[in-house]
Amino acid sequence: MDLEISKDVLYTDISKLIDAARTKVAYYADSSLVELYWQIGNRINLEILNEKRADYGKEIVKNLAVKLEANYGRGFNRSSLFRMIQFVKCYSKEIVATLSRQFSWSKFIELIAI
Repeated sequence: MDLEISKDVLYTDISKLIDAARTKVAYYADSSLVELYWQIGNRINLEILNEKRADYGKEIVKNLAVKLEANYGRGFNRSSLFRMIQFVKCYSKEIVATLSRQFSWSKFIELIAI
């Protein structure tokens, strides 16, 4: 019976290690994505739109989105790219660097919508 209890304890301890590592990975991944999305929005805003919403800029973003979405999935569609641009307009790089450790991308989207 002691061997069976020992197996259960071992399983529980290892399960806790795995869960903690998964949580840590998710935290770092989300933080990295928030920073990536800010950088993408900033690049588009500064270099393509020149901080304006010109019609030609919208067309460039649309074409960029088609290519990015084909390679990286729906998180890079047209509306996502415009959300990233909006994100840059709402938050400075310094604020994002600090808050990305506390807020997920979906939380930032909520805050932008307010």
